[in-house]
Amino acid sequence: MMRAYAEIKKIKRLYDNWKREKHLRMLVNNGLRLGENIQFVDSYFIDPSHCFLISIGNNCTICPNVRLIAHDASTKKFLGYTKIGKIIIEDNCFIGDSALVLPNVTIGPNAIIGASSVVTKNVPKDVVAAGNPAHILCTIEEYFETVQKAACNRKIFDETYLIGNLTRDKRNEIIEAVEGSIGYII
Repeated sequence: MMRAYAEIKKIKRLYDNWKREKHLRMLVNNGLRLGENIQFVDSYFIDPSHCFLISIGNNCTICPNVRLIAHDASTKKFLGYTKIGKIIIEDNCFIGDSALVLPNVTIGPNAIIGASSVVTKNVPKDVVAAGNPAHILCTIEEYFETVQKAACNRKIFDETYLIGNLTRDKRNEIIEAVEGSIGYII
C-alpha cells in the first residue's frame, strides 16, 4: 500500500512539474524574460496579462507562492484605465515564500526579499529587505555575518537529515536542536 502511495506521489510530482514548465513556456512565449539557472520552488504567480513587463535575471530563486504582478487595476472602474509597470529582478536574487512584487519595481542584484514581503519600491543591490511594505533591514554581508556567527557553535545538519532520509531519531534530534533557537541544515 505504501509503495503504491509513493508511486502516485511521484507521478503527481512529475505531472505538476510538467504543468509548471508548460505554463512557464507560455509566459516566455508571451514576453516574460528569464535568465539562466532560475529555480522556481513549487508554485508561483507571474502576471499572465503583462508578463512581457517582467524579467528575472540569472541564478535567482523564486520561492513558493511568490506573486509578480505588473499591473494595478484599482483605477480601472473610476478612471477607465489600469496602471502598469515593469518588474525587474536582477541576478542572484532570492525572493522568499509568499512575497508579492508590484509594478514599477527593480530588485537589485544579490538582494534577498523576506517571506511574505510586499515590495512596492525599488530594492538596491546587496541588501535584505522584508516587511509590508518591504524596507531594507541590512546588507547581505551583515546578514550572512550574523547567521554565520549564530551557526558557529551549533550543529549544522547534513543531507542525511533531509525529509526523505529522516528517521524518528533524526527528527527528534532536529526538534531538540531548534528548541528555543533557530537551527541549520544543508
